[in-house]
Amino acid sequence: MGLKDVIVDLFQLDKDWVTRIVMAMLVLGVIWGLLGVIDSLMVRLDEAAWGLSANLVLTPQEYYAGITLHAERDLFGFAQQVIYAIFIYFTIKLLNIEPRAKWMLNLGFILINISMMFMEGPILIIPAAGFDNYFSATIWYYLSPLGIPGYSQYVVSPLFFWGWILLDAFTYIDGFWIVYHYYLASKNMKEKLPVPLVFFLMVTLMFMIGYSGVTAADVWDVLAFYHLVGLDPIANQIAFWIFGHAIVYMAWVPAVGALYLLIPMLANKPLYSDRMGRISALLYLIFSNNVPIHHLYMVNLPITLKFLQEVLTYSVVIPSMMTFFNLWATAKGANVNWNIITAWTVTSFAGAIAAGVTGISNATISFDAIVHNTDWVVGHFHAMILFSIVPAAWAVLYIMISMMSGRMWFSKGMAWIHYVGYMIGTTLLIVGFELIGFYGVVRRAEIYPRFPGLIDAEVLATVGALIAELSTMVWFLNLVLTLVKGRLIKLEGLSLQQIAGAVAMSLEWPSNVSFGSIMQFMKAHNSSKKGLSSMLAIAIVGAILIVISTFTLAFAGDAYTTQTWIWIILLTIGIIFSAVGSLKGMKSI
Repeated sequence: MGLKDVIVDLFQLDKDWVTRIVMAMLVLGVIWGLLGVIDSLMVRLDEAAWGLSANLVLTPQEYYAGITLHAERDLFGFAQQVIYAIFIYFTIKLLNIEPRAKWMLNLGFILINISMMFMEGPILIIPAAGFDNYFSATIWYYLSPLGIPGYSQYVVSPLFFWGWILLDAFTYIDGFWIVYHYYLASKNMKEKLPVPLVFFLMVTLMFMIGYSGVTAADVWDVLAFYHLVGLDPIANQIAFWIFGHAIVYMAWVPAVGALYLLIPMLANKPLYSDRMGRISALLYLIFSNNVPIHHLYMVNLPITLKFLQEVLTYSVVIPSMMTFFNLWATAKGANVNWNIITAWTVTSFAGAIAAGVTGISNATISFDAIVHNTDWVVGHFHAMILFSIVPAAWAVLYIMISMMSGRMWFSKGMAWIHYVGYMIGTTLLIVGFELIGFYGVVRRAEIYPRFPGLIDAEVLATVGALIAELSTMVWFLNLVLTLVKGRLIKLEGLSLQQIAGAVAMSLEWPSNVSFGSIMQFMKAHNSSKKGLSSMLAIAIVGAILIVISTFTLAFAGDAYTTQTWIWIILLTIGIIFSAVGSLKGMKSI
């Protein structure tokens, strides 16, 4: 196989033009994602190095640029580009319509990838006091007017702001393309859109509505940069944060749409309530865009307006509860095989609930006053991204890559190494972030008080990031090998569910023992007298652990030692063993 063949396989150049453009978006998206991962890893290493040795491996400029570039590359170059690619592909495939306006998708693809280059530098050299020619370390716009001459002593290249304009243009060009094709399909449809496609359409509208504020802020910034108009920093912040909150749902609700697609397929059952799914889509669209200042509770704004934003933020819980009840009821009682697609789908479902709880606490003004702008907030949105959004994307991509390439995944083992390593690393990262936040360390703090508990949390987050990122490299290698060397399969005439089933079967857990057989064995085992005694034995072990934990606590000396953590771990395990063992042993549960 020559280089030409590799390029053809990698970019699917022998396929139809929609597949070619979608694959180009996926490939460039993954590249931006990997670059953003490197940015985040350098930030983590810098913070860990400070805690362990009081030395910094990056300059402050590089550190803050790394944070910004991580956000831009992973959130826009990777996540938004991949989300749009998935929407474009499934819009055509599931609606079964002839695609039009090829030039719009080509133009959008060019604009978003140029926008990433404009945002990062080094591109433009301007000799001026305080001018940053290299990195656009302007962080986020709630620090407006940072970076704009005449309003800030720190000035960046205007191409940073032009990069945002190009990102806005991509959002609307590709967004209008998707909506237009839904319109074309609707003219010949006798029934309503399937719920997953309703969510894909709704999220596209969410992007375009949510970007209205940031587009206004971007245009305002460019005009102010050239001194064509004045700038009101507070109004600019509020306009930006129409996007700033909506981007959370722009990134997450596609995962919800993916769950509506995947769970009925995996369960081989229809959705429990079609109407509930449609209503929740509408409510998500309404409540995701009308809370532009709930990230600005500490800004000098009317308290009544803040309370209104608090109430409206809680309203998002309603469609979320409807959604997760609907999906849970769909899966209830289904006989689902444990494969890599199931694993990522279950992770996304559970992760959204766990991460969403921390979001509700952030929305509470009194709690936000404590954790505002600390790494707790960073832990919250990284939990939503890494426990829900990304897992749903991987579940879809495992199916989508095989559909596009006509190849089975190269290695089942690599897929599971990625999953296990990713979950371990991500868990350590999120716990570390939230512990740092509870210590009161603000986000983007390159240096911090060097005391043991905080250093441990920083190192924990860094080790977790390393494990998760190394595991993701395994996935990337598996992806490339799949596109080039994966086993060819014939997919003509197969439905999406049949394709998904074939891919899932090839990626089942690498063991001769299924989870179902394990559960049946445990059930049969526990129904016997021997099973009864074994559960009581577990309860006794739990009681012993509780007793041991008290000695560990007594010898700890104070709460800032490793023994304190050993105590709470032993105590928790002991309580779980005692509770489950005793109740199960006495046939209470």
